[in-house]
Amino acid sequence: MNILLQKFDTKLDTAPFSKIKNDDYLPAFQEAILLAKAEIDVIVKNTENPTFKNTIEALSFSGDTLDRISNIFFNLNSAETSDEMQKIAQDVSPLLSEFGNDIRLNADLFARVKSVYDQRESLNLNPEQETLLDKQYKSFSRNGANLPEDKKNKLREIDKELSSLSLKFGENVLAETNAFEMHLTDYNHLAGLPEGTIEAARSLAKAQEKEGWIFTLDHPSYLPFVTYADNRELRKKITIAFGAKGFQNNEFDNQEIVLKIAKLRFERANLLGYKTHAHFVLEERMAESPEKVLSFSNDLLAKAKPAAQKEFAELSAFAKKLDGIEQLEKWDGAYYSEKLKQQLFNLDDEKLKPYFQLEKVLNGAFTIAGKLYGLTFTEVFDIDKYHEEVSTYEVKDKNNELVAVFYADFFPRKGKRNGAWMTSFKSQYVKDGVNERPHISNVCNFTRPTETKPSLLTFNEVTTLFHEFGHGLHGMLANTVYPNLSGTSVYWDFVELPSQIMENWCYEPEALALFAHHYETGEVIPQEYVQKIKESASFLEGMATMRQLSFGLLDMGWHGQDPTNITDIKTFETEHFASTKLYPDVAENAMSTAFSHIFQGGYSSGYYSYKWAEVLDADAFEYFKENGIFNEEIAEKFKENILSKGGTEHPMLLYKRFRGQEPKPDALLKRAGLL
Repeated sequence: MNILLQKFDTKLDTAPFSKIKNDDYLPAFQEAILLAKAEIDVIVKNTENPTFKNTIEALSFSGDTLDRISNIFFNLNSAETSDEMQKIAQDVSPLLSEFGNDIRLNADLFARVKSVYDQRESLNLNPEQETLLDKQYKSFSRNGANLPEDKKNKLREIDKELSSLSLKFGENVLAETNAFEMHLTDYNHLAGLPEGTIEAARSLAKAQEKEGWIFTLDHPSYLPFVTYADNRELRKKITIAFGAKGFQNNEFDNQEIVLKIAKLRFERANLLGYKTHAHFVLEERMAESPEKVLSFSNDLLAKAKPAAQKEFAELSAFAKKLDGIEQLEKWDGAYYSEKLKQQLFNLDDEKLKPYFQLEKVLNGAFTIAGKLYGLTFTEVFDIDKYHEEVSTYEVKDKNNELVAVFYADFFPRKGKRNGAWMTSFKSQYVKDGVNERPHISNVCNFTRPTETKPSLLTFNEVTTLFHEFGHGLHGMLANTVYPNLSGTSVYWDFVELPSQIMENWCYEPEALALFAHHYETGEVIPQEYVQKIKESASFLEGMATMRQLSFGLLDMGWHGQDPTNITDIKTFETEHFASTKLYPDVAENAMSTAFSHIFQGGYSSGYYSYKWAEVLDADAFEYFKENGIFNEEIAEKFKENILSKGGTEHPMLLYKRFRGQEPKPDALLKRAGLL
């Protein structure tokens, strides 16, 4: 019997990772798809008239075995993959895409859903039920249910192709990341690098039984190198390699894939009656339309650009004075920014890192969640995990009731993709009177402990941990009836509010005092450092804002217009970066060919949402600051109206209920020093 198809006989219904074999996945997916289809058949063949309960609700709870298996498999394919897993993903993705289309294009099922939808005014539904009905109806209409048969078939073909193209895109980026190594054997080439970075590079070389030091394109290796290495030629080498991923005309080239994805998305949107892919996507976002996104972005750009140009000129002058650099290049940016920051604030990551021991920072996040939301996190050792480095926690509330299971996975490995993310192995929902609690995971890539030091985080990694933990809280505190409205199942430009707001506590002395203690002496981070962290938070913020906006505008370029005439990626990017360009272009580099957010993740037409959510998070945190950063009343309002509600109502309604008004950009501009 396949373990993935049985009821898990485990503590708290957690996934039995150690017992799952790769051979289990494909048959489990095939069987679970059949089970889900059978559940759909029951709904379709019901002889009673369609009702909310026998159609909409039944549909919401169908396919839970398939969802569970998908969560486990695809989470591991990101965090603990192998060639075999990637091969399975290639086999499974078309099956899932096909199954999704079988449901969305099932005319009899849609007829039942439409019948309930058409009488929605008279059904006396609560807000969550109304949202579910609207969402179910749109999941059909936005996926072709109203199309004639030939166009439905065309849509199926497009979806199948898109799903395998985006998988291939991601595999190519991972392969390119893994393919590059900078092997150094001359100790002089390490000048400027922090001791921890050198030690980590030495460990990488040792693991391959090589002399010297190895640097890679993984963030914990790449970022310190470009930030601290004095050797400009080597910074140039690794920067160009980083920017050339998927753009090297080799077997892992992504240029054709990018053009295909953009064109297929456009074609799909047209089929469904939308002007562009962005028009299609934004209909279901707070921003509503590409026009609104562009006006929001250009408005912020107008405020950030003068600051960015002034900062760039200052940085250029500084590099010239310091080292006679005539033209600041991309491989100089992080290096001279760090040097200038040290000169202005006398504060560098190396000074701060001893105060940010990973375990203490994580406990700090736990403590803050306790003060705000009454949660306790207890590490447990009797829950199965997919890798020995994962830690597992039981999360409980003030009444000692289980809130969630939490998995934490913090170090880079060969089978783990770059970056940091939150995900879930099991959703929260309420069925048959039982509130099923969620299983939530945070996955990051922080510097490993070494023989002499624990894992010490840069301040940027501290905010990353808090960011992902904020997403985690959104998942953990979910309290909705239906699984597909639970937790982070919200509009995409709203999903970053719970994560980004958490970062604000990292700048507050009252919060830092809880966890920023020197790993050797236990001394609390000095007040002057805290002051400098706050002051330096808006350092070069104009340039940072402009960079973020440039990515969002590139995304809109790909998706907010007809891409059929784009033939050359480089030319296209050059045009789209014109309004935000500061550094000279690097001929060997392209952004799009490794822009995983929009070509592999779910951010297509959505990259602007980081900035959009920053407006929300700055405005929301302002409310805390006015009333105390641990104010329980405000925290309760945030939990009640934002964290627990998932996607049960329109986000603007939820936000106004929490804040009493619509968000204003003033708090963000003030925080960024752009006012």
